[in-house]
Amino acid sequence: MATLVVSHPAEAGLAHTLAADASPSSTHAATAADLGSASTKATLGTKVSTVLPEVSGDGVEIQLIPRNKARYNEVKKLGEGGMGEVALAMDEDIGRKIALKRLHPEALTAAGMARFVDEVHIVGQLEHPNIVPIHDVGIDEQGRYFFVMKYVEGETLETLIEKLRDGDEKTRAKYTIEARVELFLGVLRALHYAHANGIVHRDLKPANVMVGPYGEVMLMDWGIAKPVRRQGELGGAADADNQSADAAPEQGKLGRRFTTRHGSLIGTPAYMSPEQALGLNDQIDERSDMYSAMVMLHELLGLKHYLHDKPSVAAMIHAVISDEIPVGDMGWYSDAPMGSPPAEYLHMFRKGFSKKPEARFQSAAEMIEYLQAILEGRCQVQCPITMTKRMTREAGRLVDRKPWVAFTGMIMSALIVLAALGVLVRAAIA
Repeated sequence: MATLVVSHPAEAGLAHTLAADASPSSTHAATAADLGSASTKATLGTKVSTVLPEVSGDGVEIQLIPRNKARYNEVKKLGEGGMGEVALAMDEDIGRKIALKRLHPEALTAAGMARFVDEVHIVGQLEHPNIVPIHDVGIDEQGRYFFVMKYVEGETLETLIEKLRDGDEKTRAKYTIEARVELFLGVLRALHYAHANGIVHRDLKPANVMVGPYGEVMLMDWGIAKPVRRQGELGGAADADNQSADAAPEQGKLGRRFTTRHGSLIGTPAYMSPEQALGLNDQIDERSDMYSAMVMLHELLGLKHYLHDKPSVAAMIHAVISDEIPVGDMGWYSDAPMGSPPAEYLHMFRKGFSKKPEARFQSAAEMIEYLQAILEGRCQVQCPITMTKRMTREAGRLVDRKPWVAFTGMIMSALIVLAALGVLVRAAIA
């Protein structure tokens, strides 16, 4: 199971995680082989065809011309892994670009097919504006299983962070702290919806978030998402997490530490929660996603990954599990490209990076409420800086609600200051 790596930022978010063969038993392998053989024989030589006719005419007479052509016309490949590939294609019936994800026939093992089916079912159930939808599913003329997704243009959050980090003036002018928080709220809304439907993502990272040209935010890559296991429930195919994978993860330009890993550790080391890093897959719940979300927010605002100085996967995993990193201290950001985030976010980081699930944010809804309060100036008073900000906000609201009271108070304050200055001057002269 490996994260597909593509070079164009507008296409990176469409490279979904593909599941590796998890060394199934011979019985399951035979079942998968039978499935692949039967489906391939049934569909070879056929194609998914258009159903709508071509419409032509001169305005007086309309002609409907039947056509029989492939419905999904591939434009170019976006990415490929050991289990399948993602391609940009044109839907000839509807007339729009789509992303088509195909499973290689040789990947049709019990584990590979189960992962593929799980991803289709999970994403298919999550109808939300911040989650990329699935439009169709089928088998092509080569006997390859596929599903069709919305094609999202734009760039990944990872690319956006890189531009901010590199000092791109246009990007920095557009994406202020407040604008970045608004983007991140889109990710949290997707998580809120998924968690409410019993699904945890498990691979939250900037590379899996697409930002469209009109401010759209899409949380991508649900390939290793899983239902939250409730007490007494049996795990399904998506819970077979501790089996060994026979395909090594592909490496992105950020290296193995920033690439989805598999086996006993499910996810991406740089964004794992402590319970993920410990391999406690049966204990993963919404709070694990909230830890990973906080890592993303911290990097988006501070432009500095909290484990940037860890030289290896082992060092990173150890830090996630054991190290207390002072992400809530302003001094820690002395070498950050744009300095320290505002104080109210530093307090938020201290809570969100807690090693104990019960001490961090318990839900996406809680984090959404916290961030919206900050954006509205209602930050919690936790230090002199946040107290000053809160008082300034309340003073402004007083001016809005009762301008004459505020004006009278300002005049009285000025008179008191002048009187005090007069007393000091007379005392100095005397």
